Amino acid sequence: MEEEIDLRQYLQVLRRWVWLILGCTVVAALAAFIVSSQLPPVYSASATLLVRLAPSSGINEYTAVLTSERLATTYSQMVTGRPVMEEVIQQMGLPETVERLVKRVKVEVLRNTQLIRVSVEDTDPARAADIANTIAAVFVKQTQAIQQSRYADSLASLQAQMEELARLIRETQIELERLGEPRTEQEKANKAQLESILAGYRNTYVGLVQSYEQMRLTATQSTDTLVIFEEARVPTEPVRPRKLMNTALAAVLGAMVSVGAAFVIEYLDDTLKTPDDVNRTLGLPTLSAIGRLEEGQNELIMTADPLSPVSEAFRVLRTNIRYSSVDRPLQVLLVTSPGPEEGKSTVAANLATALAQAGLRTVLLDADMRRPRLHRLFGLHPREGLAGALLAGSTDGRLQPTEVEGLSILPAGEKPPNPVELLGSQRMRELREELRKSFDAVVLDSPPVLIGADAAVLGQIADGVLLVVNAGETRREMARQAVESLRQVGANVIGVVLNRVPTRRGGYYYYYPHYHYYQGYYGEEEKAKGKKHRKRRRA
Repeated sequence: MEEEIDLRQYLQVLRRWVWLILGCTVVAALAAFIVSSQLPPVYSASATLLVRLAPSSGINEYTAVLTSERLATTYSQMVTGRPVMEEVIQQMGLPETVERLVKRVKVEVLRNTQLIRVSVEDTDPARAADIANTIAAVFVKQTQAIQQSRYADSLASLQAQMEELARLIRETQIELERLGEPRTEQEKANKAQLESILAGYRNTYVGLVQSYEQMRLTATQSTDTLVIFEEARVPTEPVRPRKLMNTALAAVLGAMVSVGAAFVIEYLDDTLKTPDDVNRTLGLPTLSAIGRLEEGQNELIMTADPLSPVSEAFRVLRTNIRYSSVDRPLQVLLVTSPGPEEGKSTVAANLATALAQAGLRTVLLDADMRRPRLHRLFGLHPREGLAGALLAGSTDGRLQPTEVEGLSILPAGEKPPNPVELLGSQRMRELREELRKSFDAVVLDSPPVLIGADAAVLGQIADGVLLVVNAGETRREMARQAVESLRQVGANVIGVVLNRVPTRRGGYYYYYPHYHYYQGYYGEEEKAKGKKHRKRRRA
C-alpha cells in the first residue's frame, strides 16, 4: 500500500510539472539540433595494416597467434609516435603540429585479429583518406628499417671482409701472372707458396659468402612482416555531427534534468498541495478540494454558476460535513485559515449557500471583525451587525436576507477596539444559543488562527472547525501550528478544505468530472437558475 502511495505521489509530481519537463526536453533537443547543424561536417577514413609474425619452428601455432596479437598492440602504440607523424607532415606538407595531427588519428587493434585500423578525421574527405594512407605507408617503411637494422652491422662487417679478400685474391693472381713459368727452384717455391695463399684466400672467401647469405636468410626469417592490407577510401558520409543522435541525447538529458529539478523543487517546497500532503502533515481528512476561480469570476460561484465543477466541490463539502457529524451534529460551523488571503470568507459564503440550497435554514455570521468581507460579497450594508448584536444582546433587526432562499447574514458591523473580548463574552454564547433555536445551520467566518486569538475563542463555541488552506501556498508548519492552536483550546477540527486548487495541472484536481457531466444531473429549475445568474453576470 505504501508503495502504491509513493508511486501515486511520483506520478502527481510528474503531472504537475509536465509542461516544465516537456519544455526543457523540446528546448534541449532544439538547441542540440541547431548547434549540430552549425558545426562543419567531419569525415573519417581508415587504412588497415596486417601484422605477420616471423616464421619460427620454436613455438606452436597458438603461441604464434597470441604473440602476433601482442605485436599488433605494440605497433598500434607506435603508429602515433612522433617519428611517423613528423614524416607524414613533411611528406604531405600539412600546416599543423604533431600534437594536433595525433588528436585526429585513432588507432585500434581489431579484436581477436592481427589487423590494425588507422582512422583519420578531417573536414575534407579526400585529405582524410590521403593522410590515412600516408601514415600506413610511412609506418610500414619505418618498421622495416627498424627490423633490418638488427643485422645491418653484422652484414656490413661480412661485406667488408669479403671485399678485402677479393682484393687480396686479385693481387695474388696478379703476382702469380707476373712470375710466369718458374725456371729455378726458388721461383717454383715462390709460386707454390703464392698458389697456397690464393687457395686459402678463396676458401675463406667462400666461407664468408656462405656466412653472409646465411645471415641474410636468418634476417629474412626472423623479421616480422607489416603490410598494408586495405587502403583508405574517400568517405562519402560524415561521422560528425550526428544530428539525430545529438538531438535525441539532448532531449533525454533535458528530460532527466527537468524531472530531477521538479523533484528537487517538490522536495524543497514545504507547502500543502494535495490531500495526501494534508493527511501526512496534519492527520486530518480533506473534505473537499475547491478549484481556483478564474480572474474576474464572481466569488459567489454557487449562485453565479451552480453547474460549474467548483460549485459541485462545495456540494461535496456539504455532503462530507454531514457524514462527519453522524454521532455529533455539527450545527455551528467555524470556517478559518492559518493565515490571511487564503479564501476562507469565500469558502464560508459558498458553504452557507450550499447548505441553504439543500433546504437548511442557514445563517452566516461575519465574526472577522478585523477584516470583514461577507457584506461586500453579498452586496449588503454592514449596519450594526454582529458587534451591535453583542452590545445590544439581541439580533433583532440585524439579520439581513439574501437572494438565496433560506440564507440570512449577520455582518460584522463596526470594528470594535477589543474583538477578542466581544467574541469570548457570555453574550456571544447566548447569541449562539439564540441562533441554534432559529436556524438549522450556523456558519461563522473568523479571522485567521495565527493572526490573533479570535479563531481560538470561537473554536470553543463551535461544534466543528473547518480549516481552509491555499493549495501550493499555505506552508505546512503554519497549518500545523494552526491545528495545534485550535486543539489546545478544545476545538473540534473536523477537516481541511483545500482551496484554489489548480484546475489545469493534473495531480489533485481529480475529484470533478468535466463540466458537461453535470448538465444532465440537476433539475430544470436549477438549470434555469444557473442560466439566469450567468445572464445577469454578463449584463
